[in-house]
Amino acid sequence: MNFWKSLHTALKNQEKLILLIVVESLKSSPGRQGFKMFVAPDNTFQGTIGGGVMEFGFVEEAKKELQENTDSKIRLKRQIHRGTKPESSGMICSGEQSIAFIPLSTAHLSIIDCLINNPKGVLNISASDLSYQKNIDMGSKFNFQKKSEKQWAYKEQIHQKPKLYIIGAGHVGAATSKLCQQVGFDVVLFDNRPNLNTFESNTEIANKHIIDYNCIADYIEEGLHVYIVVMTHGYKDDKIILAALVNKQFKFLGAMGSSVKIKIMFKTLIKEGFLQTDLDKIHAPLGLFIKSETPQEIAVSVAAQLIKAKNN
Repeated sequence: MNFWKSLHTALKNQEKLILLIVVESLKSSPGRQGFKMFVAPDNTFQGTIGGGVMEFGFVEEAKKELQENTDSKIRLKRQIHRGTKPESSGMICSGEQSIAFIPLSTAHLSIIDCLINNPKGVLNISASDLSYQKNIDMGSKFNFQKKSEKQWAYKEQIHQKPKLYIIGAGHVGAATSKLCQQVGFDVVLFDNRPNLNTFESNTEIANKHIIDYNCIADYIEEGLHVYIVVMTHGYKDDKIILAALVNKQFKFLGAMGSSVKIKIMFKTLIKEGFLQTDLDKIHAPLGLFIKSETPQEIAVSVAAQLIKAKNN
């Protein structure tokens, strides 16, 4: 969101700029699909398409085009990060990426407005057009199709920020909420204990609520952009929450606890009628195994697992 706002301000003040977007990335390319940057006529730029000599070359190319004031068109440039071919970037990481080179003028301000202000939609880019479709859900973050250098299409889901519900606002929940917000999740924090000090002192998370866990399903939306981590202070609460959510559609559902605790809880849920296939959807014990001990270290392990799920 901040990127589009910055682009809007730059375009409004300087009337033209160059937008660069990584529309495809393969293997170990430093610029991942969806990476963006813009270059303005005053030689300022923001964002990244992967860094290094490759990015430097594109920035210089954009600066030259803006200085020459040419009427350029949208085009696609492929970069191979190995060897000495004409398309080689000079990097040796062995990946490949294709970058859309998109000249923008004040005529595009209305499209940028849509990118900033609409809750959900799809950005469409081709060799001949740049557009935005409001209120569209692609079901995936990116889509890129290419027949030739002049026949290609890139689509990107906009404003589908991953939503993370953290159930349990103790020391680990508080640490996890702060870290995950920093790495791009829209965090909602729940607990069922009034006057909980770690809940009340957590001023970094604005969207937090004291609720009845028996009604947890009423507070959580379904969707493939939704992530849930269960880290309450008690086994019974964990079971109530998992029983209410396990058969709903989410991108990620995880529960914190020791292997012994998880095993006992799953046995109880099976006795209550849940299937093993239901329980296999739950990531438990929660977090990547890095021998974490402190709440902050546990938060890192959980955040890493969520990022891995998001990027797969």
